[in-house]
Amino acid sequence: MLFRNRFVLLLALAALLAFVSLSLQFFHLIPVLATKNGVTSKSRKRIMPDPATEPPVMDPVYEALLYCNIPGVAERSMEGHAPHHFKLVSAHVFIRHGDRYPLYAIPKTKRPEIDCTLVANRKPYHSKLEAFVNHMSKGPGASFESPLHSLPLYSSHQLCEMGELTQTGVVQHLQNGQLLRDIYLKKHKLLPSDWAAEQLHLETTGKSRTLQSGLALLYGFLPDFDWKKVYFRHQPSALFCSGNCYCPLRNQYLEKEQRRQYLLRLNNRQLERTYEEMARIVDIPTKQLRAANPIDSLLCLFCHNVSFPCTKNGCITMDHFKVIKTHQIEDERERQEKKLYLGYALLGAHPILNQTVSRMQHTAEGKKEALFTLYSAHDVTLAPILSALGLTGARFPRFAARLVFELWQDREKPREHSVRILYDGVDITFYTSFCQDHHRRSPKPMCPLENLVRFIKKDMFVALGGGSTNYYEACHREGF
Repeated sequence: MLFRNRFVLLLALAALLAFVSLSLQFFHLIPVLATKNGVTSKSRKRIMPDPATEPPVMDPVYEALLYCNIPGVAERSMEGHAPHHFKLVSAHVFIRHGDRYPLYAIPKTKRPEIDCTLVANRKPYHSKLEAFVNHMSKGPGASFESPLHSLPLYSSHQLCEMGELTQTGVVQHLQNGQLLRDIYLKKHKLLPSDWAAEQLHLETTGKSRTLQSGLALLYGFLPDFDWKKVYFRHQPSALFCSGNCYCPLRNQYLEKEQRRQYLLRLNNRQLERTYEEMARIVDIPTKQLRAANPIDSLLCLFCHNVSFPCTKNGCITMDHFKVIKTHQIEDERERQEKKLYLGYALLGAHPILNQTVSRMQHTAEGKKEALFTLYSAHDVTLAPILSALGLTGARFPRFAARLVFELWQDREKPREHSVRILYDGVDITFYTSFCQDHHRRSPKPMCPLENLVRFIKKDMFVALGGGSTNYYEACHREGF
């Protein structure tokens, strides 16, 4: 009898607590995680892995979701944050293009039916999407560097073409542009209301997805911009190396890195068995399937919530996807450990970093050109820059990733300038190799521009070894 009374008492107490909890939530007296499109605010991407909040073991599905970067949750950003006596004087933005259709098709399977037209009432939605399309329709006569003038300014195929930017990709960069507008223009007045063409510097590779991503971000940043003031320059190389692309030693590092990747794949028996199973399903040789880079197609299907392909022999499953994605993550981890990629990254990223720091120096000298610089690029552009800066813990660039270099002037000491570096809105300045020890050596709250200049002009070559003192010497040094 006593046991039964205690049980009834506990049951009544539990019911009372549940009622109180629901009542408090109803009257908004305790916080409830807001969700949008089924994603909670806790699902936002972290740049540097946080063991306190992330899965206790590596989860390929979790990592894939971060890579997709599906629009929906309002992003919190640290761009534009500095002590009150600092003034923002320039911003240099590197972006990866937004979500795209696969570059490769899995042989003997139906192409994913993804619509690349831009429709205002279809998810993902952005309030400026319709206005963006209307503005792009007025721009075919824009003066862009050849061959950019021959590219479409927005996607328009009902069935996407290979590598084409999707509506998701456009929305991702409209959001990026709007976020930077709120911070850099509305808060910091980086550009005057009557900004001039020379105050923007815009570059893109010759792919429609990078040009369109750049235009989407620019429209979010400067809605209804004057086409006569906008000029995109063409970069033939994904490394944005301009006239400094010939570098034999960089190519040697790349060959060694590709060899490392090959050996890692060769030693992964689970991966090989997975490829064999998938090849049997689609009825092609394993070698042909591997050459088709199936993770590219599978990631697109995953990001768009489309079923994986099926044939009369069976279906490609989530288990297959997990194995390949896990190998991709392990490859990233080993890449950082082996350091072969670092040599490639230092030489690959040097030309564009050198250009960026030169523009910063010109601004610090008082010139009012290139106050806002935009490089619309690829994952193979951003990844070497991140590695060269010493950011070994940073995740591989997701769709619509952004890497920002900010230049600040100390109002109290106008001749002194500082830099901040942010990756997808996270301040990573003090993770970089050139500023990670700054707080131990200096009382200044910001990283001095001189640190970045010294790193690019000198320390990058010291890290390569061999006694080189400039880019040409480093590229043509004999002996690996």
